[in-house]
Amino acid sequence: MEGDSPQKQMPAPRIFVERTLALIKPDAIHKTDEIEDVILQSGFTILQKRRLQLSPEQCSDFYSEHYGKLHFPHLTAFMSSGPVVALALAQHQAIATWKAIMGPVSSIKARETHPDCLRARFGTCDLQNAVHGSESFSAAEREIRFMFPNSVIEPIPMGDAAKDYLSRYVSPTLLTGLTELSKKKPLDPFTWLADWLMKNNHNKPKISDVTVVEEAAV
Repeated sequence: MEGDSPQKQMPAPRIFVERTLALIKPDAIHKTDEIEDVILQSGFTILQKRRLQLSPEQCSDFYSEHYGKLHFPHLTAFMSSGPVVALALAQHQAIATWKAIMGPVSSIKARETHPDCLRARFGTCDLQNAVHGSESFSAAEREIRFMFPNSVIEPIPMGDAAKDYLSRYVSPTLLTGLTELSKKKPLDPFTWLADWLMKNNHNKPKISDVTVVEEAAV
């Protein structure tokens, strides 16, 4: 209509995918499958996975911010008492989401206030509380690198870098998938294409499932 100002083009939303480290502690190692199911059902992507047993020295390094506190010796002794499973998780607001799924630090308190959280279901006390999660973005970076020394944490591409990434890596795979879709003509094309992309995405992070019983260093 005359006199109306032209409609402004809204900028595309900036999507930021956070990463966090999750640890399944020695007391809950037998519940790994159940905990992983909760993780996946909560919308997380498991970028890397590793089963290992830490030495007391490695535990001291990992929990260095607790050094000098009364519970520190008990914490390092407990965390080195058996195998753990380390998982690098990713999704929007991963740190806060994983914290909410874990629940309060005290499993006893968690059973009173958040009975459905992981620590209420699988933990027994403040120390043996089943799972660990990164406290902040900087802690997540440090802890992921600690558990997965070969991991590369890169910034999410934006602007021209994002367009270049899409044209070089995403578009060719999508074009091939659409071509296959037109040949197969499945009854449910959306589900078929989604499954095809999951199976044929060459850039999908590989999940590392390595059992390490004795390590000199992480």
